Amino acid sequence: MVPYTAGSGFDTTARMIGQKFSERSGQPVVVDNKPGASGALGAEVVATAPPDGYTLLLTGTPLTVSASLSKTFRVNPVTDLTPLGNVATSGLALVVTQSFPATSLEELLAQVRARPGHFNYSSPGSGTLQHVGMELFKLQLGLDVVHVPYRGAASALTDLLTGQVQFTFLPVHSARPHVQSGKLRMLAVAGSKRSIFAPEVASLAELGYPSIDFELWYGLFGPANLAPPAVQLWEQELAAIAAMPDVKESLERQGMAPAYWDAQTTGARVRAEVARWREVVDKAGIKPE
Repeated sequence: MVPYTAGSGFDTTARMIGQKFSERSGQPVVVDNKPGASGALGAEVVATAPPDGYTLLLTGTPLTVSASLSKTFRVNPVTDLTPLGNVATSGLALVVTQSFPATSLEELLAQVRARPGHFNYSSPGSGTLQHVGMELFKLQLGLDVVHVPYRGAASALTDLLTGQVQFTFLPVHSARPHVQSGKLRMLAVAGSKRSIFAPEVASLAELGYPSIDFELWYGLFGPANLAPPAVQLWEQELAAIAAMPDVKESLERQGMAPAYWDAQTTGARVRAEVARWREVVDKAGIKPE
C-alpha cells in the first residue's frame, strides 16, 4: 500500500522493493496506490489489516508530519504500525532565488533579521515537510518569515524561480539543475552531513546548527502486533534488497541516497520525529487541518 500518487518517490520505491521480493521469493506483489487525507487513507488500510505480513505500507517522513497536523489522520505511527526498515533518504537544501542578496547562510540570516516579516518562503502546501522544516528553522534561529503555501511543488517552484518568493527548502536533486543554470543558489543542506548530490554544499550541522536536521526517508511498515516470523522475514528481505548494487543505482538515479535502517532504528526514528514535529507545530502555532 502506497498512500501517495503513482509516480511519486514512495511509489517507485515500493514497486522496486515489490519486484525484487517477487524475484527472490517467487511470490507476486501488488502495489496499490491510495492517496488522500495526507496519507491517512492508505495508512488506515494497513493499520487495520490482519497482522500476518501480507499487507504492508511504504511511507516515511510524511507519516510523522501528518500525525502531528491533520485532523483526519487517525493512525498513530507509534502504536498502530510495526516498523520493518528503511531503504533510502532524500535530503533537502536551503535555496534562495537568484535576485536575493545573499550568497551564504550568514548573509541570509543578516538580511532576514534586518527586515523581519518582509521576506516570504514557499512550500508545496501546509503540513508538508518543507513547511514544518522551515518553521523549525525559523524557531531555532528566531526568524520572522512569511509562509506562502501552494497547491503542489510545481507552482511553488515556479514562483520561487521568478522571485515572487525568496527562498525555501527543496529536495537537493530537484534544486540542482536550477542551481547549475544560475536561477537558484544553494546555501546549505538540512541535516547532519552533506548530500551525495551536492557534496560541495555544507550541511547546517557543519555551519553550527546541528538541531536543524530533517530529510525525507522511505520506510516499510506492517500493522501493529505483526507476527514475529513476518517481522523477521521482511526485515531480512529488506536488508538484502537494499544491499543490491542495481537497487542502489536505481535509487541514486531518482535522487535518493541509499540508506538502510533495520526495524529497531526505523521505529526509533518514527518516535523521535513524531515528538519533534508535534513540538514544532505547537510552538509555531500551526493549526491542524
